[in-house]
Amino acid sequence: MRSGQYSRPFLKWAGGKFRLLDRICAELPAGKKLIEPFLGSGSVFLNTDYERYLLADINPDLIHLYKTLKKEGRSFVEYSKELFQPKYNKARKYYELREEFNEIEASARKAALFLYFNRHGYNGLCRYNLDGGFNVPFGKYKRPYFPENEMLYFWKKSKKATFVSADFEDVLKRARRGNVVYCDPPYVPLSPTAYFTSYAKHGFSLHDQERLAHRAERLAARGVCVVVSNHENAFTRDIYQSADISSFPVRRFISCNGKQRDQAQEVLAVFR
Repeated sequence: MRSGQYSRPFLKWAGGKFRLLDRICAELPAGKKLIEPFLGSGSVFLNTDYERYLLADINPDLIHLYKTLKKEGRSFVEYSKELFQPKYNKARKYYELREEFNEIEASARKAALFLYFNRHGYNGLCRYNLDGGFNVPFGKYKRPYFPENEMLYFWKKSKKATFVSADFEDVLKRARRGNVVYCDPPYVPLSPTAYFTSYAKHGFSLHDQERLAHRAERLAARGVCVVVSNHENAFTRDIYQSADISSFPVRRFISCNGKQRDQAQEVLAVFR
């Protein structure tokens, strides 16, 4: 499949892998089941063709959105669309809805609000405070895009998938010989001050990176191919030393100003 033919995810997502699908898909072997412990926006899921998928993320709001879309389909798409009217694209309304989101339990309403924040919030960020409250500010977009077609495609593809919110190690314990695993963890920092850890209530430490690499080695020894994406630096070269490694430059945002970008070296580690 060429890049122009790839299906886009319906969520904006920091670190999304849409632009790297050619490289990633080339490393994923055939198999009946793909497991993703760090699902994010689901670019790899949407653009591969396995019989079954086990899709996980530590963020319960994200997984709740996917489960709701899978269960309710078109009716949920139409329900979510109502929040994309101009009257909801105002700062005061945004903050009212954000307060509501942080107070209500999991429901179709909460799932629709999570989608609303993804398109109306600043830079499409997903961020929480120490108390677990969603705290991304208003984005000030003139006309936020409602991803109707993308949601419908995700819904149809989700019939093959099981969604869970769990720690990556618990998810990887479910892998069996012949399964394929793709891991896109929060990346190691390019500098000591660059570690962004507020995607979920709990950060992803260097120890967690080592846990993941160790688990990938153990799975490979049992006949499970594991592909891991990350930044390339001395740390990742060390923890991935038992894997086949390919590295390449990727253009990245380096500030809130989208015009300021730089190259970062990325690595794909294949444990087999």
